[in-house]
Parts: sequence; C-alpha cells; structure tokens
Amino acid sequence: MFDLVEHPDGERVDASNLTGVSETALLTLYGRAYQAGHPKAILSDPMAIKLADSIEFDFEKFGRKGQEMALRSLAFDKAASQYLRAHPKATVVALAEGLQTSFWRLSSALPDSQFQWLTIDFEPIIKLRERLLPSSPRIHTLAQSALDYSWMDQVDTSEGVFITAEGLLMYLQPEESMGLITECARRFPGGQMIFDLPPVMVKKFAPKGVRSTRRYRVPPMPFSLKPSELADLANTVPGIRAVHDLPMPAGRGFLFEKVFPAFWQLKLTKQYRGAYTLLEFG
Repeated sequence: MFDLVEHPDGERVDASNLTGVSETALLTLYGRAYQAGHPKAILSDPMAIKLADSIEFDFEKFGRKGQEMALRSLAFDKAASQYLRAHPKATVVALAEGLQTSFWRLSSALPDSQFQWLTIDFEPIIKLRERLLPSSPRIHTLAQSALDYSWMDQVDTSEGVFITAEGLLMYLQPEESMGLITECARRFPGGQMIFDLPPVMVKKFAPKGVRSTRRYRVPPMPFSLKPSELADLANTVPGIRAVHDLPMPAGRGFLFEKVFPAFWQLKLTKQYRGAYTLLEFG
C-alpha cells in the first residue's frame, strides 16, 4: 500500500549529517525496525524496516535495540487512534517527528480516516524524510524548531488537533518544555497532546547523558516529572482539563508482558519510573 521513494541503483542514503538530539531519530528508528522485523514482533511497522534498510549509517553503534521504542509507539498509536476515531478529519501535529512512521501505521489501522498530518522538525530531518518517505496530499512539513511557535498558526483546528511529542520534551530545558505545553494548551482548546518522559533519576544521575555503548552516549535529558507532578498540571497550567497517566503496553516475553507493565502501575514504584502522558485541553 505504501512504498518508499525509489533511488537509482538501490543506493542507500547517507545520514551521517544527523548529530546531537537529531541523531536520536536514527536510534529510535533502529530499535523500532528491529522489533518490527522480529519473528515475534509486537509492532507492525513495515515502513520502519524499509526506511532503516534504505539509510547508510552505523546503527550498531547504538547498542541496544530492545522493545522500549516499539512499546512507546504502541502507546502513542493507541492514544492517537482513540482521538482519530472520534475526530476522523483532525490534524495530527508531530513535533520533532524525526524518522517516525506513525502516519502509515495509523493510516493502515484507520483506513477510512481522513486526518491531516503536520511534521515539525529541523531541516536535515525534513530533507531526509522527503527524500525517503512517500508523499501524500495529507502530509505537510515545516522545517523549524518545535519551540518556534509560528507552526501553531499553520494548524487547521476546525476538525480537532492531536499533538505528539515523542522523544522530545526530555531533551529540552524545563522552562522550554513547560512553555511548549502551556502554549499548546492555550492555543488548541478541545485538542489533546501526548508525550513521554524518562524516570526523574535520569537527569540527576546522568547529567551528561546515558552511555549506551563505548561509541555512543544518549544526549542529556534535563527535563522530567514524576507522575504525581504530571497529574498536577491540570491544576497549574491553564487550559489543561485532564491528565492521563497511560499504561505500558504488554510486550514480548515474561518480563515485558507481565513484570514491567505491573511495575509501571505499582504504587510503591510509580513515582520512580518514566511516563506516557496524555493531556486533554479544555
């Protein structure tokens, strides 16, 4: 149904110009593609597999390719699907989308939907997406920072707005993340926003970033909030009507199917884990 853009002689595209936080787009693609190609895949994402295969890059330097990225995508897809079933012509705004392939997964899951898609990211990412991924009259792109709020003027709000910030807010400074959340709540009443955050201990114990291998260190993550602090956003940020702490989807194997999802909900440990958070704007 969807095919990557063909290139002469089957050449793979060099992505070595992506650095810093932008390089994490390759990290998450690597994990998602590996999991989607697993014999017991928990995520259907053929586009991610094709995309990773079309890129010339030393993915192995990232090390881990566990289920975490695929599970996050499952959580985001479920929340987006629920909103789009109620608002089939809504606009989805994918902030700092990187090399996510959510549009195609959601289009396959909701074949009758007519939602519009707006990708916001830096120019090198946008150029890579436009070079490799198929075009669609429903997909629009803006090459700019999510912190440049002028993108908000380009959003059609008439049929609803669903904002994703997958793997974004943790890399921003606290005032930047809170500013973005606050402005989205102000500008998009009736919309929703989903984002993920790491455990709060990451910013304390790994201020220079987490080393995944000898050759790669994940960039610093200066922003995170405990689930209790996230819940309080409904009381402290004007326009936020409700805050939902989303469960961890079940993965593959005993640990990811049973142990980790249960740990995610356990009251004793809840404030020490990461979060998938859905905001409803009033």
